[in-house]
Amino acid sequence: MLIPRYYFSNDYRDFYEYFLTQPHTVKIFRKDEYLWNYGDPITHIYYIISGAAMTTLEHENGSRKISSFHGEGTVFPGFHRSVFKIEQSIATKAVTDMETLCFTGAAFLEMLSENSRLMLSTLDWYASYINLLLYESAHQDYNSSFVKLCNLLYLFTQNSPGGSRYAVRVRCS
Repeated sequence: MLIPRYYFSNDYRDFYEYFLTQPHTVKIFRKDEYLWNYGDPITHIYYIISGAAMTTLEHENGSRKISSFHGEGTVFPGFHRSVFKIEQSIATKAVTDMETLCFTGAAFLEMLSENSRLMLSTLDWYASYINLLLYESAHQDYNSSFVKLCNLLYLFTQNSPGGSRYAVRVRCS
């Protein structure tokens, strides 16, 4: 059974060599630079070679919430053919310097159409992301800040590079 993840990495590591053969540009982001900001359309898909990014959501009242982190070996934001208004409330910012492969939506759609392994990996990735969002909706909204922090630390250590080798010594009751 998969537990929710806040840190996505290595989901697409096996596709790195394949991605290099496809039309792309190399894009460098410096720490605190936005991959896209609130209100910006999401126009490109990034394979993260190195570094990490943080995605936040902005409520109409102006408050912001961390949604997820994305690191080496993963693709973000993923690709879909729909336009969702909520995407105007999403920002992703580099939390470290990053090196990425940058794809247009059309190029990524072409890769998904011709590579069934990539399509299935993308479907699995979306299922993991939806699992996180459902977990947030079903559980975290009802928990105290302390319990939310404990859950975040636990899930982060279970799903970050190095996995559970990081010990979280917080007693959550």
